[in-house]
Amino acid sequence: MSYSVINPEGLHDPSGFGYSHVARTRGDLVFIAGQYASDGDGHVTSPDFTEQVERSLGNLRTALTSVGLDFRHVVALRTHIVDHDPEKLAVVARLIGEIWGDRPPTQTLTGVAALALPEMQFEVDAVAVTE
Repeated sequence: MSYSVINPEGLHDPSGFGYSHVARTRGDLVFIAGQYASDGDGHVTSPDFTEQVERSLGNLRTALTSVGLDFRHVVALRTHIVDHDPEKLAVVARLIGEIWGDRPPTQTLTGVAALALPEMQFEVDAVAVTE
């Protein structure tokens, strides 16, 4: 199977962390690596959970845009929440609702003890389909 790897401008260079942001298959699938509340240097931008979710979803948008897609192309999400609780779930549900309305993609939410960096509280990866 042939595919291309893209590390879009506007997102940090992930190669030092051992991954790429976007993989596009020759077919119609696009895989977006876990996006977190990172700035252009890979540092977490805020300790606030809501701000981390907002920034993570913004970074997901940047990754999608780099291959000519947007949120409506997303068919699956995997979300990871450190110390998951009902309040955090409500934040994620609200923000997902603001983007996808009554047609959200499939989603698997995993509560985790920690993520790749100690400051990270949230991460989201996605699968998108081209038209």
